[in-house]
Amino acid sequence: MVFTPLLASTCVGTLEFRSVAEPIGRIQPAISREPGSYFFLSNCVGLDPDKHLVQCETVTDGAEPLKPWKFEISYDKLVIALGAKPTTFGIQGVEEHAIFLREVYHAQEIRRKLLLNLMLSDVPGVSEEEKSRLLHCVVVGGGPTGVEFSGELSDFIQRDVRQRYSHVKNYIHVTLIEANEILSSFDDRLRHYATKQLTKSGVRLVRGIVKDVKAQKIILNDGTEVPYGLLVWSTGVGPSPLVNSLPLAKAPGGRVGVDEWLRVPSVQDVYSIGDCSGFVESTGKPTLPALAQVAERQGKYLANLLNKIGKAGGGRANGAKEYKYEDPFVYKHLGSMATLGRYKALVDLRQSKDGKGLALAGFTSWFIWRSAYLTRVLSWRNRFYVAINWATTFVFGRDITRI
Repeated sequence: MVFTPLLASTCVGTLEFRSVAEPIGRIQPAISREPGSYFFLSNCVGLDPDKHLVQCETVTDGAEPLKPWKFEISYDKLVIALGAKPTTFGIQGVEEHAIFLREVYHAQEIRRKLLLNLMLSDVPGVSEEEKSRLLHCVVVGGGPTGVEFSGELSDFIQRDVRQRYSHVKNYIHVTLIEANEILSSFDDRLRHYATKQLTKSGVRLVRGIVKDVKAQKIILNDGTEVPYGLLVWSTGVGPSPLVNSLPLAKAPGGRVGVDEWLRVPSVQDVYSIGDCSGFVESTGKPTLPALAQVAERQGKYLANLLNKIGKAGGGRANGAKEYKYEDPFVYKHLGSMATLGRYKALVDLRQSKDGKGLALAGFTSWFIWRSAYLTRVLSWRNRFYVAINWATTFVFGRDITRI
């Protein structure tokens, strides 16, 4: 499992990759310890809710498949928590040429590409135009992920690249492209502060819509061509192909539809949580944002609910038909945070975009951001890693080893 709020920091060497990743078995030791509990590394390829069966395929690392290649698992209760996939809006070339920022291997690819371009740009015979292209880092999407990555990248350029790659320090720059306002869910004052800080740190903000993505350039809707050496795509998430294919009720936007108790309507014993789920229209509730705090609270609520159902004798398949569901799931937003680099961050503690609440920006917010995420890292082992990485970066600078 990846602690995604700190993933952007691994791209530029502020943190090591192992600091933000945690094995499933360590998060939930019962999976490997308790009798009858298992963790299967496999792809779910289908679902038969009438027969209570999940169809799976074994994950392989190479051409030769493991046996059995395909298998089925029967269930009494099923929780669908498939997450989401990056949204490309059907724009041609995104899948082939852009890098997303959702998993550790994405961050590793970004780091390798960034450091390789820095080295290639220093090779004799490379033209001025090619140097500028190689060292132009373009980020598409002005949400928290795009802004945080842009901030980390600009900080990396200011503090590390200018010292260690002095020959090309005047060529490297960052462009952030957003169709509307950056950080649209944040307070207006915080958005203006973020715009000012990013511009001050050298990030070029461009308002536009990407029309096409080529191997070395992107084309905006007004015809502008933007050459790039590194393209990071962070325009939000949407349902995965598997979610779209499931024979279940759907919420607006294509997510798996759930009721107030996170049950999937019209089928028995199926629940859904996280980015892949949304309230069906009949509940009258809006679709919740694709945030970790939503999924975490849904997970805790559903665990308590299933424990109650089990104690009431409804744990078996079709055994909860007579169970009386009481307290529905209620989500209360705790706020949003985003770092801008250079010891600056935003903290927005309003419960909604139009609500009232505390909104902070600057060094104090940066300290709150770091403290909050350090306590939210999943294990004491990784908290120790993160703290040591931060201290090492502060004293010696970022690790720019290309592995």
